Amino acid sequence: MANAFSKIKSGLNLLKNLDFDQLAKISQKVDLAKVMDGFSKLDDNQLKGLMKMMEGPGKKKPLPEINGDFYELQDRLSDEDKALQLKIREFMEKEVKPLVNHYWLRDEFPHELIPKFGELGLAGITYNGYGCPNRSFLMEGILAMEMARVDASIATFFGVQSGLAMGSIYLCGSEEQKQEWLPAMNKLQVIGAFGLTEPEVGSGAAGGLTTTCRKTEEGWVLNGQKKWIGNATFADVIIIWARDIDDGQVKGFLLRKGTPGFEVEKIKGKMALRIVQNGLITLKDCLIKESDRLQKAHSFKDTANVLRMTRAGVAWMAVGCARGAYESALDYTRKREQFGKPIASFQLIQNHLVEMLSNLTAMQTLVFRLSELQDEGKLKDEHASLAKVFCSLRTRDIVSQAREVMGGNGILLEYDVARFVADAEAIYSYEGTKEINSLIVGRAITGMSAFV
Repeated sequence: MANAFSKIKSGLNLLKNLDFDQLAKISQKVDLAKVMDGFSKLDDNQLKGLMKMMEGPGKKKPLPEINGDFYELQDRLSDEDKALQLKIREFMEKEVKPLVNHYWLRDEFPHELIPKFGELGLAGITYNGYGCPNRSFLMEGILAMEMARVDASIATFFGVQSGLAMGSIYLCGSEEQKQEWLPAMNKLQVIGAFGLTEPEVGSGAAGGLTTTCRKTEEGWVLNGQKKWIGNATFADVIIIWARDIDDGQVKGFLLRKGTPGFEVEKIKGKMALRIVQNGLITLKDCLIKESDRLQKAHSFKDTANVLRMTRAGVAWMAVGCARGAYESALDYTRKREQFGKPIASFQLIQNHLVEMLSNLTAMQTLVFRLSELQDEGKLKDEHASLAKVFCSLRTRDIVSQAREVMGGNGILLEYDVARFVADAEAIYSYEGTKEINSLIVGRAITGMSAFV
């Protein structure tokens, strides 16, 4: 009996906070005697719940931080490397993000960013000497991811400059060539490009280059075309790979801007990486001095060494693109309300988000180990190729689901995900298609080559 009276007293305490008008309105709708009798039948937990409801909503619990690094791989970095990662992220968020949709839509490049990028001094991040930072391949990957997390076009521009162009000189150039080009390229005072792919030759570049070089008394004469060459429309120097007519071997050349016989036409109408200025290069009897031939490039194996070094970076770019899409989608679903509450509270939306995060986390752990192998000197072609295949495939899945949870707004540039969706298609294809990279891995695990 005492317990029942205690419960009724608690019920009265709930009602005493109501004024006369409120009680009058309640008495018109309910039998207060029955209400009080109902209070006496409630157990302690039910009564506490009712009292909490009567007290009104309390302070809202803060939402968790939006962070695509779910397994906290960042914690494995040194304090110095963490600081560099945050520095890059801040630069991309403050300097680059406000501009990218404007330039992406107009198919133009934000040249005003180049001096600011140069001040970072991060081009050629893994190289030793020549003003380069001499940091780990892991940090090079994280740099690529942080850039692509905001915009894959800017990451691609930087990858061409830092990896393909500077890497060709670093691996295949003479000491004199390194001294001439690398310090200025590190500061982005000189912009580079990398000319390998041709209009009719992409995957078959190892044995099918149609651009030719011929040794003469004056130097080397180059003829042919190159296509999809990033930065080509404004580069100061372009690395051109050509087949020697005399010995059939692939050789590399430093083609300086303004060389007679060199023409470049901007490729228009792209649906992806629209900020990247890709060019169609035509070479008509271009004369290049012997001193501008890459002195340590004697065959396509040397070209492949450059590609092997940079392919891991492309897998990291795929991770960055996927992470940017996931984090944008998560942020959107927590703010977008339908049926009176955020759509992030719905089961189907949460399922999409978890699937996205699962793929993203798998990709991150894979490329993290990939870069560790590279830093340990154990990287093989098949390692980089597996990462390129898996990450570019999963990026497609993630950006597709990001676009799905955003509904119609997912196709608008202002929400960023539409750009990630488009750019993922380019990442899927460049630096080796899925099929070619799959065959590289297949050859490694079976011991049999399926290449034609």
